[in-house]
Amino acid sequence: MSRLRKDVNACNEGNALSRTCARQGCSENSGYLDHDIFQLTNLRSGPHDLLSRGVPGRMKLPVSTLKMLVGREGNYTGRGRFTSADSCHVLSRYLPVNGPWWVDQVKSRAYVSQFSADGSLFVAGFQRSHIRIYNVDRGWKVKKDIMAKSLRWTITDTSLSPDQRFLVYASLSPIVHIVNVGSAATESVANITEIHDSLDFAGDHDDDDGFGIFSVKFSTDGRELVAASNDNSIHVYDLEAKRPSLLIPAHKSDVNTVCFADETGHLIFSGSDDHLCKVWDRRCFVTKGKAAGVLMGHLEGITFIDSRGDGRYFISNGKDQTTKLWDIRKMSSNAAYTPRLRDPEWDYRWMDYPTHARALKHPHDQSIATYRGHSVLCTLIRCYFSPSYSTGQKYIYTGSSDGSLFIYDLVSGAQVASHHHHDAPVRDCSWHPFYPMMITSSWDGVIARWEFPGGNEEPSRWEPNHRGPFF
Repeated sequence: MSRLRKDVNACNEGNALSRTCARQGCSENSGYLDHDIFQLTNLRSGPHDLLSRGVPGRMKLPVSTLKMLVGREGNYTGRGRFTSADSCHVLSRYLPVNGPWWVDQVKSRAYVSQFSADGSLFVAGFQRSHIRIYNVDRGWKVKKDIMAKSLRWTITDTSLSPDQRFLVYASLSPIVHIVNVGSAATESVANITEIHDSLDFAGDHDDDDGFGIFSVKFSTDGRELVAASNDNSIHVYDLEAKRPSLLIPAHKSDVNTVCFADETGHLIFSGSDDHLCKVWDRRCFVTKGKAAGVLMGHLEGITFIDSRGDGRYFISNGKDQTTKLWDIRKMSSNAAYTPRLRDPEWDYRWMDYPTHARALKHPHDQSIATYRGHSVLCTLIRCYFSPSYSTGQKYIYTGSSDGSLFIYDLVSGAQVASHHHHDAPVRDCSWHPFYPMMITSSWDGVIARWEFPGGNEEPSRWEPNHRGPFF
């Protein structure tokens, strides 16, 4: 029982966090909605049936970590170990809420940042042509310091190849550049110390000067890139052939976000300023530009989409100040009219969202859940599912224009945690794929790390607005 006693000491703080969540109404049964994804989430992150049986007629409460450890020692599964769902049930309670500890501070707005799939690297892209790749396992030492080429306004997106050998970065330009991350050089100045190869997405585009890319992503096999652009289109680039392979005139306004739905690469999700999310199936393009389906529910433009990775579910952030959860089986063949419910002069880049519009709902809303509390203003705020390995994707999390980060329970919709630290919008954020560690990147130039329980050093502190929020 020595291992049990050791683990019990480590679990006390996590149990305290769970009790806090329960008081805030974020238990697994609070606000329960009857839909497949909630059943799947509970299967991924719920304890073994022998421990989760409750009293008939009473609400089933989360199983304590202590009870889980006792059950493991008693070999209740017959396997002598936790199942993956058991592990998620324990690990998902240890939210990365302590800190922050500063990773870096740059005199430039941080626009994008993401962990690599294995968590060993972290990429951050800044407005002033600067990208840094940190080696997480070596004390956040800078592995690659990149000065980008031919930017227009800012780095709008970056994507690391699945094998972590290459990084692509996009701007408000038809040219996406690719960098060899695996090279020996730490300093990578575009076409001075290293070649940043150009990938031209424009093809025969008539207006190269007005063409810009908001979002770019590698396919799971690393052979293709998919990009969203301000020409209302989706572009697919074949890296082996070194040319664009598909152009989809997808929306009636800027396409702000796009991603592959799963590892097959057949399905693509897109979101636009026309308020619509669309699903594209590359296997059955009967008519060029014809979507497999349309999903309505947002009242304003879509800023970001993240796929659950199963080709069925995804979430989106909208300028109507909501995150929505979607099931593509509810999609329509055509879009119904989206009513204009606010001042047509409203602009999310510098105006607050009208108070009266916050309670409004789309009359043909096809989403299966809506999450509120954060703000989506100033810039294209991003949102994500929490990691599968450690949480069973039972949470979603998003940046916020008020300098915060919010974590919501996928099933109940409750806000289970939030971080309030930055002086300016948190445009991007990333949860480590295996550890209870979160990174927030903000327009104040700070890359901040949040953990559970955190290191021995004191969290970083600074005086608010000591240098102005928009360097």
